[in-house]
Amino acid sequence: MKATYYGQSCVEFDFDGIKVLMDPFVTYNPLAKEIDINAIKPDYIFLSHGHQDHVADMATIQKNSNATVLAIVETADWVRRQGVPDDKVIEFNLGGTVQLPFGSVKMVYAAHTNSTPDGRYGGFPVGFVFNIKGKRIYFAGDTALTMEMKLLAEMNLDWAFLPIGGHYTMDVDDAVKAAEFVNCARVIGIHYDSFPPITIDKQQALDKFQNADISLSLPEIGTRVEL
Repeated sequence: MKATYYGQSCVEFDFDGIKVLMDPFVTYNPLAKEIDINAIKPDYIFLSHGHQDHVADMATIQKNSNATVLAIVETADWVRRQGVPDDKVIEFNLGGTVQLPFGSVKMVYAAHTNSTPDGRYGGFPVGFVFNIKGKRIYFAGDTALTMEMKLLAEMNLDWAFLPIGGHYTMDVDDAVKAAEFVNCARVIGIHYDSFPPITIDKQQALDKFQNADISLSLPEIGTRVEL
């Protein structure tokens, strides 16, 4: 299994040949200008919420790939309004689990806000826990530090993708606590550096995680991480 980082919170998982794209935001991210979204052709697209910096390229990538899009009910309604066929949309809700060809995915709580680009209510923001052949991967989406994360501690997570940029989400210090709450020692940082309010000191972030005996990876945009 592999994960390719496309900047901000956009990550593509490769689960033994099945491609799963998270929160597609590439075109409008200046740090990802070398990425060709026409070459990104996932089988599934997951949206943690409807803010523009998580969904901007959803329609283009879905059209190019014919991917199935999964999101909470209200955000899924927005997906349909973008012209995605109903049979290519799977809506579910907090606490729900979907079974897919590559494994199962549970929708979990995130502490944030959610509206869609057209200004409508987008439902709750969410995170996801992927269970793939015995490995569990937590994709937190946009979230503050929240006590609900402790509910994930017994899941034996192998990896956690956590926002670390601050301002709109957790910062580095809170992300260290989040990793401890979810009982995961391997973290990949997301939602940082794309624009000034969320710029971080990378070395300081690495040091803080190391001091807590937690591994933090900050992959370059376009590079892959083995999971």
